Amino acid sequence: MTERLALFPLGTVLFPGLVLPLHLFEERYRLMVGDLLERPEPRRFGVVGIELGHEVGNESARRLAEVGCVAELHDVTAHPDGRYDIMTIGTRRFRLKGLDRSRPYLQGEVEFLPEEPGTGAAPVARRVRRLFLLYRELLAVAGVGIADEIELPDDPVRLSYVIAASVVLDGHDKQRLLECEDAALRLAAERDLLARENRILDSLPMIPAGQFLDGSFAPN
Repeated sequence: MTERLALFPLGTVLFPGLVLPLHLFEERYRLMVGDLLERPEPRRFGVVGIELGHEVGNESARRLAEVGCVAELHDVTAHPDGRYDIMTIGTRRFRLKGLDRSRPYLQGEVEFLPEEPGTGAAPVARRVRRLFLLYRELLAVAGVGIADEIELPDDPVRLSYVIAASVVLDGHDKQRLLECEDAALRLAAERDLLARENRILDSLPMIPAGQFLDGSFAPN
């Protein structure tokens, strides 16, 4: 069964359970927020990665990722000139099945994806937790802070998303993590990525990683 959602193409990946603040100034997305505010709660739209194109402008978002995440609207600040500052929280993943361009902003037919722990999630979660704590220590040695207040949940599904959002990775790796079928597969991918990043940081402790840190997400 599919559902229609307004879509917000973005160059950043949103994960379930994570906070995403947005500053909206384009007319089409101001219209999108206005339409959402006329609906009963929960008010939500889909955040989907851009694989080809840009976030703004007439030539934006020519190709979108197949899997995205629902963003639930929580706080809205309207500015006198029509701009909005909004705070959203990622809730669930979806697969994009089709596009509707009848409105100024994109809409999509989406199919929601299940959230399963998968086979063998517990032992790989323990390994990923240890690797992430080492990763955080190595970043500190390199003079790069990563939020110490991040709490690592016991639930493997939630843990997989907190780790995915917290590690400094390029957009391709982030999207690959979002698309994993279950938490066990996501955690296994994170294990390999963290092992790689730890080797790099251990051999190059003064790497200027701060410029690559993406502050868009804060764990909820």
